[in-house]
Amino acid sequence: AFNCVGTYFDATNEKDLRKALNIVISQALNSTTMQVNLLDNAGRPTETDAGMTFTDLSSGKVIYNYIHTMNNRGFPDTLIVDPLIIYRVDIHTIPPVAIDTLRITPGKHTVVAASTPQGYLQLKMAGSSNASKGLQCIIRKSGNSQTLNVQNFGETEKYITGKYDLEVLSLPRISLSDIEINQSHTTTIEIPEPGIAVIRKSFLGYGTLLLSDKNKLTRIYDLNDNLTLETLYLQPGNYRIVFRPKNSRATLYSVDRSFIIESGKTTDIQLYK
Repeated sequence: AFNCVGTYFDATNEKDLRKALNIVISQALNSTTMQVNLLDNAGRPTETDAGMTFTDLSSGKVIYNYIHTMNNRGFPDTLIVDPLIIYRVDIHTIPPVAIDTLRITPGKHTVVAASTPQGYLQLKMAGSSNASKGLQCIIRKSGNSQTLNVQNFGETEKYITGKYDLEVLSLPRISLSDIEINQSHTTTIEIPEPGIAVIRKSFLGYGTLLLSDKNKLTRIYDLNDNLTLETLYLQPGNYRIVFRPKNSRATLYSVDRSFIIESGKTTDIQLYK
């Protein structure tokens, strides 16, 4: 009598009902599948390899963590998920993309899509200097003060397409605005090779390193008052140091030294000759 509606279970007591429910739930779970399409600028599901977190929207509990994968046929891989949960899906691109509400239909194959077109940003330094080791760059969306990522020089990372502001943590810092990342394209940012400033103070004291640009002096670094010798990597340019020994009790004992830094060269600055 019940063939038209599917499989019929006769549960006449609590034990039989529990057994029947377990079978039904198991069958629903085993036949419920989904895939996540990460779309490029043309709306094609070609993006992949991003981390994905599935969170129970009701409880906030993380249910699944996956790395998006293309299967052997070049399509987004099929996932088996619990259809009884409503999910939030966070895709860990830079910046992140989210699917706020994902409902799965039990016993069906659900396809969900997110727009995640990406390109690459490569950071490099001119010359063959080791000065790029440890050098980092802050990445922000154009016109936004929030830090999205801190990328090391010598590395290439993926970003959602768009415009970004870069702040290179060199001495002095280098600010670059509206750097565009395009679909499947590598944008390369190259900064000049720095020079080396060897600062010989002769005395412990207080000093400030200033960048001299068009008759304007800008502070970029305070000298270490516990060292008589400092070595700094500096971008090419004109600089001045103002310094006073610790044990001097008069402003007139301050010294003012100008010097020029060239790429790949070492400049020796003797504050007291």
